[in-house]
Amino acid sequence: MSQPQKFVFFLTDEFSHLAFSCAVEPLRIANLISGKALYEWSLRSEDGVSVTSSNGSETLVDGDFSVVPKCHRLLVLSGINMRNHVSRPLLAALRRERAKGTEIGALCSGAWILAEAGFLDGMKAAIHWEYHDSFMEEFPDVNLVRSVFVADEKYITASGGTATADLMLHLIEADHGEDLALDVADQMVYVAVRNATAEQRVSLQSRNGMRNKHLVGAIRVMRDHIDEPVSPSVIATQLGISTRQLERLFGKYLNSTPKKYYVEMRMDRARTLLLQTEDSITDIALACGYESPGHFSKVYRAHFGVSPHAQRNKID
Repeated sequence: MSQPQKFVFFLTDEFSHLAFSCAVEPLRIANLISGKALYEWSLRSEDGVSVTSSNGSETLVDGDFSVVPKCHRLLVLSGINMRNHVSRPLLAALRRERAKGTEIGALCSGAWILAEAGFLDGMKAAIHWEYHDSFMEEFPDVNLVRSVFVADEKYITASGGTATADLMLHLIEADHGEDLALDVADQMVYVAVRNATAEQRVSLQSRNGMRNKHLVGAIRVMRDHIDEPVSPSVIATQLGISTRQLERLFGKYLNSTPKKYYVEMRMDRARTLLLQTEDSITDIALACGYESPGHFSKVYRAHFGVSPHAQRNKID
């Protein structure tokens, strides 16, 4: 490539500074190692002056969303509370750039903004794992995946944090070859580069120090059937073990029972949906496998010491 690849970053307030650094630094290092201006980038925000990240630091930008320089790729980067920063100027700018044929992508929670704009329907997308439950409820037509990034769709997405570095290294390799991408990773002292198929969170085995495939399989079944819970006996049958064996595994590795662990998993999802979506209590109850809102509220209060309504209203 004789001309530099030009990136534009749309930054919203409370954007992830970690994801931002992991996006820009690989480009800078690629220029440094190659001795060439392979990449250029500019920053845009709502007011065109500056933008504040979730860690409180302020970043100066090159302009607002209304005028975007010609670029090869535009990446939207947000962070916490992304719903509060989906503005009309931002959506309008994204739609203008799409009409121009600009390649568009999103980092961290930015996939939420692209979904809000209607870009991701019918496509695979990645978003930070913390927003998975609420994203699936809000955008059921998007094929949300647990991968660290998605690069084989019209709109590329990365789940944030160091997954952004994985995506940028993937793009550098596609542009300038594997050797440069590896040299950039070495310069970053980044020895665990992941491909797009890697899952975001550390494996269940690593998190809990477990190597038992039956326990891992049981928890995966539970996770995949939050809205329509299956009984421990059915899970055990699917795994080819007895219910008693399943109970012993949960007791040995998790100091719990299958039933109790399942309830905790469903309650965690319920709390996420209450805090991150505007879904009704009834809809959240159904999404977590409770046909009766009253029963759901009773279980929720017993688990968290506060009712779903009070949780949503932040009443202690």
